[in-house]
Amino acid sequence: MNIATLLQYGSVISGALMIVCILLQQRGASLGAGFGSSGELYTTRRGLDKSLFDTTIVLTVIFVLAILGSLLLA
Repeated sequence: MNIATLLQYGSVISGALMIVCILLQQRGASLGAGFGSSGELYTTRRGLDKSLFDTTIVLTVIFVLAILGSLLLA
């Protein structure tokens, strides 16, 4: 396995996990939340929601770095 193959696997795996993390995040349960009127001005993330948010950021950084790395190797 060379570095290009590892970067491709890394981008696919991190992309799939990033999609799952984004879909698991919960943001307003009402229909009005879909149009931007969730009723809450500011909320802090706590517990699992914060961990999921942080994991999404880390996976996004890994995904972008893997894509950039594979572009630079090509």
